[in-house]
Amino acid sequence: MTASPATESPLHYLEDAIAQLKRDGLYRTLRVLEGEQLPRARFDGREVINLSSNNYLGLTTHPKLKEAAVQAVRSLGVGPGSVRTIAGTMALHLELERRIAAFKKTEAAVVFQSGFAANAGTVSSLLGKGDLIISDELNHASIIDGARLSRAEIRVFPHRDVTGLARVLDETKDVKRRLVITDGVFSMDGDIAPLPQIAALARSQGAIMMIDDAHASGVLGRAGRGTVDHYDLHGQVDVQVGTLSKAMGVLGGYVCGSKSLIEYLYHRARPFLFSTSHPPAVAAACLAAIDVLEQEPERIERLWSNTKRFKEGLQRLRFDTGSSETPITPIIVGEAELAMRFSDQLFARGVFAQGIGYPTVAKGKARLRTIVTATHSQEDLDRALSILGEVGRELGVIP
Repeated sequence: MTASPATESPLHYLEDAIAQLKRDGLYRTLRVLEGEQLPRARFDGREVINLSSNNYLGLTTHPKLKEAAVQAVRSLGVGPGSVRTIAGTMALHLELERRIAAFKKTEAAVVFQSGFAANAGTVSSLLGKGDLIISDELNHASIIDGARLSRAEIRVFPHRDVTGLARVLDETKDVKRRLVITDGVFSMDGDIAPLPQIAALARSQGAIMMIDDAHASGVLGRAGRGTVDHYDLHGQVDVQVGTLSKAMGVLGGYVCGSKSLIEYLYHRARPFLFSTSHPPAVAAACLAAIDVLEQEPERIERLWSNTKRFKEGLQRLRFDTGSSETPITPIIVGEAELAMRFSDQLFARGVFAQGIGYPTVAKGKARLRTIVTATHSQEDLDRALSILGEVGRELGVIP
């Protein structure tokens, strides 16, 4: 009997896709962090000014968070050993949810393993076939995926366009259950949703109002309570999603709202039902992060002072920063290949500012995505601006 001829791998098409990424200038290798997540950090063997981290307040290395994590490991072990609904709910988890709810001024909260899981799990469990999700066109991928999983109809309104949202709501009055959802701070543009107008429209039309506040948590509002607090809209947003992995410095996501909402998610949100709960060290560090937010308001003040200094510097250099209003400041260059080349040359000179292209942002809108933190020094920012200016002029990004 003769052997069958060798067949091509069924995954060969992935090699073709990777080759296309390289031709398009979108192929990237992972930068490897060596040591702590700091404003000056070591990536790939090189010390660089770090403008790519979500560590807004520097809490990833805060002594109180580190000590809380260590003590939790010593007293409770390294893992919970189960999902929340069987044997994995610890007193720490319930205390964290209580503290988050109090911090956000809602009745209750539930913690998820990630912000992505919180968004996708909530949207997909609240809506179903025959329902309608009305979503800002620049909402986070986790919202988009959750909407698709729900099997509800999806309508998209133009970015931050209240008139466009009103039109969709008027056209869909006969739909029994509708959800209006927006990011609070948009992760690639750094602009803020016009939440007062959006929430008022949703309420007037009897729609559920939901906000993803991942990049507003720890940044906007009193003590970093987020967009709802920033606009003083407590009680007017039905579902608030946030993250524990950006300004909070640790890991996870959460949903806040009414007791009935949280009890429902306990029973129906699939990421909650089928994922092991947070390790004790993570929950304890998150609790310590809330303490820091409430006790050290100067961190948020420094964040905004540094943001102002950096933005003014970029404006003097005549970079295009779009409509940014927050520490997320894009430097828009247009073509993906140019954005990646810009990013690589900056890295070689000591500045880490990640290039972002399609499909994360629209074609022709490629950019460097920069984030200033509370822990950057003025020297860090001024040095970064100097290097950005040098490379920007060499590549023709600025005059």
